[in-house]
Amino acid sequence: MRAEARPAFYALERGGWRDYVTLLHLPYTAWHLSYAVIGCALAPILLTDRLLATVAAFFLALGIGAHALDELRGRPLGTSIPGSVLVALAVVSLLGAVAIGIAAAIAWTSWLLAFVAVGAFVVPAYNLELFGGRFHSDVWFGLAWGAFPVLTGYLVTAERIRAEAVLGAVAALFLSLAQRHLSTQVRTVRRRVDRVDGTIAYRDGSTDELSAATLLGTPERALRALTIATIAFAAALVATHV
Repeated sequence: MRAEARPAFYALERGGWRDYVTLLHLPYTAWHLSYAVIGCALAPILLTDRLLATVAAFFLALGIGAHALDELRGRPLGTSIPGSVLVALAVVSLLGAVAIGIAAAIAWTSWLLAFVAVGAFVVPAYNLELFGGRFHSDVWFGLAWGAFPVLTGYLVTAERIRAEAVLGAVAALFLSLAQRHLSTQVRTVRRRVDRVDGTIAYRDGSTDELSAATLLGTPERALRALTIATIAFAAALVATHV
């Protein structure tokens, strides 16, 4: 049985403006922006302007920049967005994120400059698989899109790194690793598998047909649940400051 044509469960029908919506990977972008929110909300005092600046910077860098570069390399989503537009989106969004980071460093803490430099390096290094793909791994995914937003959000707000920020970053790292392990199978089935054949035989003698839907069902339901859980947890932490 052929796998579904859509490259992701949240992908819209191909063409026009729908390609740009699909490019944003909206559920996963919201998931990883939640890490930045969690970092800000773990700080003793939540400052709204710093929270908004952090979310804006990560939306530009990750939601637009990283995903544009990812699509530029290999077209995993199969969009028809011209390469020149993807490059422009990546450059403009990354410059915008860097500008926000530099302004925040000037206004609040110069330690942010190191984080800005790391972010500006990791986005192209990971998504373009530079340096022989050394930075394109499960661990780097967890560090870059899980731990890093938590630490950045905390630093922006508290102007220092304390134990709760490190523990939050560890939690985000392992949540991101769980996402990566689940999504790897999903991406493989949706984007690379042409046909799935076979049966699952149970000890009671019953059988089920092995299909693309079988391989996709559980991991995709888990990914959707984890997305909602992470967003809800970030909202709960923010609510404690209200």
